Amino acid sequence: MAKENKAKILLIEDDTFLVEMYMTKFELEGFSVISAEDGQKGLEMVKKENPDIILLDILMPKMDGFAVLDALKKDKATANIPVVLLTNLGQKEDVKKGFEKGAVGYLIKAHFMPSEVVDKIKKILKESKK
Repeated sequence: MAKENKAKILLIEDDTFLVEMYMTKFELEGFSVISAEDGQKGLEMVKKENPDIILLDILMPKMDGFAVLDALKKDKATANIPVVLLTNLGQKEDVKKGFEKGAVGYLIKAHFMPSEVVDKIKKILKESKK
């Protein structure tokens, strides 16, 4: 049986150190990873690349993660792409707002090792394929 295509992850994050760390970790796990350093570029990349899942920071230049999430969910072409918020905003209101806007996951960077983030993404992708 042919090996299935690599899942494509779009990482929208403005911290270049984190982008490189997560890209390396996901690529070692067999994922294809693309990134954008701000919300506006992230939205453009979604339309161009059609990723399987999006990891989205909230605090970013040009357009914050909540605005990106709103735009993704309003567009029929991108509304069904799972979005996981990966942020340091851990207030209950922020978490609630993220899920209300349509995120399928909310990970606080300081609480998860990169390997745990990879495991969570694998689980979400598996569930979204059912």
